[in-house]
Amino acid sequence: MKLKEISAFLCIYIIWGTTFLGISYALKGFPPFILLGLRFTTAGVLLLSWLMYKGERPVHLDTWKQNSISGVLILTMGIGSLTYAEQYISSTEAAIVAALEPFWFMLIDKKSWKYYFANKISVLGIIIGFAGLLIFFKDSLAVQAGMDHGRTVGFMVMVFGTIVWVLGAFHSKKPTKASLLMNVSQQLFIGGVISLAIASMKGEWQIINWGAIPLASWSALVYLIFFGSILAHLSFIWLLSIKPPAMVSTHTFINPIVAVLAGTLIAGEALTGGQAIGITVIVVGVALNNLMQFRVVPEGN
Repeated sequence: MKLKEISAFLCIYIIWGTTFLGISYALKGFPPFILLGLRFTTAGVLLLSWLMYKGERPVHLDTWKQNSISGVLILTMGIGSLTYAEQYISSTEAAIVAALEPFWFMLIDKKSWKYYFANKISVLGIIIGFAGLLIFFKDSLAVQAGMDHGRTVGFMVMVFGTIVWVLGAFHSKKPTKASLLMNVSQQLFIGGVISLAIASMKGEWQIINWGAIPLASWSALVYLIFFGSILAHLSFIWLLSIKPPAMVSTHTFINPIVAVLAGTLIAGEALTGGQAIGITVIVVGVALNNLMQFRVVPEGN
């Protein structure tokens, strides 16, 4: 695998792993859909402005239509579900639920079933990874004080978000007349605009207190814009164009590990023995699955 591809995988593995914590910090000052809108719209405008400065024009209406669908599914609904859910569940728990995505990828991508299920070791890797998630998830819930209604809704919204994220990822693989950067910038811009519209319908502009937003929330927003939205999202869309979706989706196995480490080292969250065991099992599953995916699945399928 080329250095550029390795770097892109590291971006979606590490950066997206830390964005779970970034979202939790940002939510201390911003309502969820204002946060989404500011994050994606700003990133989209920056990219669009740079591309237009370089001479590329976003003039194709069919491209806007396709990228609008991808942007709403992946960003407004997918990451929107994550952001909304983190009002009620921890960043670590959100990352764990997000790791359901590879299973939706494999179930929905019917044309690639012969590759995904061609080798028992690859399937075993998925099963082991899922078992690690269950161990991790069980221990995470054990340290919580009960399961109130808000947390139940948060988990349900997260599961819904993983499904629409996958649908959006598949839709984004369809070719357009625009460059990769233009596709990403349009997705970000549309996803942000729709999020701002939802914020207006929910009355978030009336409840936000701009003067009371802490510096940590502003810093988290800046990080989410430049790293989580531009760099990592661009890496994700590019990898989807050259690699099988199930392989790209393995970031959802690594993200919980990064999320826990970030929570422990930055936010001072405690790591239990059960969580450590779950992480170890996840790593084993990912290693097996990735190894066989690279050997079994054709390049660029």
